[in-house]
Amino acid sequence: MNISAMLLTGGESRRMSKDKATLLFRGKPLWQIQLELLCKLEPAEIFVSARADPVWRPADAQFVPDEPPSRGPLSGLTATLARIRSSHLLVLAIDMPFMSEDHLRYLCSAIEPGRGVLPMIGGRAEPVAAIYPTEAYDVFAATLSGADFSMQTLTNQLVKMGRLRVVRVPEKEQRFYRNLNKPDDLDKSALGTAS
Repeated sequence: MNISAMLLTGGESRRMSKDKATLLFRGKPLWQIQLELLCKLEPAEIFVSARADPVWRPADAQFVPDEPPSRGPLSGLTATLARIRSSHLLVLAIDMPFMSEDHLRYLCSAIEPGRGVLPMIGGRAEPVAAIYPTEAYDVFAATLSGADFSMQTLTNQLVKMGRLRVVRVPEKEQRFYRNLNKPDDLDKSALGTAS
């Protein structure tokens, strides 16, 4: 599969009040859960996008820093799209530990030359669990140098341009996109201490 993968970890975790990457979930830190999942897809290369190089980053994952000032996921995606050697970039947010290998493989099977995949739940895009073609880079770069940094606006533009194909997520699979933003989002039994 000619695809690169990116673990998006650059958020400030304000609502969680601690670094999400090192939160324990079902006995493992989130970073390990997500990187193990991405490795199962056997991507051409793996990137970790963050504000600073994390101490936990494995040597075989390339670090991509957010260029200040950070504009959230937009910064990390733009920087990573500029570096990939493959035709597409699969992005997965650190705080989506319910995502499954089968579902990601399904998304990967829906890509086309020059066209990625944008999962949609109801009327809302899921831009941090999507696949972008390298041809989307110019739009990312232009958005980053503009005034509207909304990933919803950006992905809507890419859909209209034919660079992203919308994939409607069936109700039974929407659980894969559940994310952990606040301490209440974690089951008390799954929450441990930072590693």
